[in-house]
Amino acid sequence: MAVSTVLRVFPREIIGKANRRLAHDNRIPAVLYGPGRETLSLSVDRHDFELLMSHHAAGSLIVELEVEAEKKPVNAMIREMQVSPVKGEIMHVDFLVVQMNKPVHAVVTLRFINDPAGVKAGGILTTNFHEINVEAKPADLPESIEVDVEALEVGDSLHVSDIVAPKGVTILDDPEEVLASVQAPRVEVEVEEVVEEAEPEIVGTTPEEE
Repeated sequence: MAVSTVLRVFPREIIGKANRRLAHDNRIPAVLYGPGRETLSLSVDRHDFELLMSHHAAGSLIVELEVEAEKKPVNAMIREMQVSPVKGEIMHVDFLVVQMNKPVHAVVTLRFINDPAGVKAGGILTTNFHEINVEAKPADLPESIEVDVEALEVGDSLHVSDIVAPKGVTILDDPEEVLASVQAPRVEVEVEEVVEEAEPEIVGTTPEEE
């Protein structure tokens, strides 16, 4: 099931380039939007948010936002995070308001478990996807889905249709997509270098030249 955690956030009036001031206060700019309320600019303590993300995946995490000056917490999902390509720091967070009784789309992490039989026989496991798109009510969203690959022999493939979805969860991706496969090891064939014999050089004159 989706993890719900409390996070305190603060309304902000600082926008645009002025957000640099937030960085000095060790805060991350954010925005809250969704059905039933106007878009609200926020800030969140960087330490608190990074600590949260170190323990959870963003895709299916339900957060109870305690907005300063509001009486009731707001249920939300982390819809998007902007990360600095240079320093790797979180630069901005988008929170999407969710209604607990209505399905939402989310991205859930796949966890491949057990060693395939084909790998034990010398094959190589290849995984094509590490996340999957699902639909479920917020309370039913799993933080991750385990995919057992133990039965895969060399030459076998595991498809999206093979995933056992938790109760209340609908998988949205193409059922025919290959998630993982076990391939035979590559055999390097030693190719002998063939050296063509050069034609002997003719020294002297030909009959036509005589």
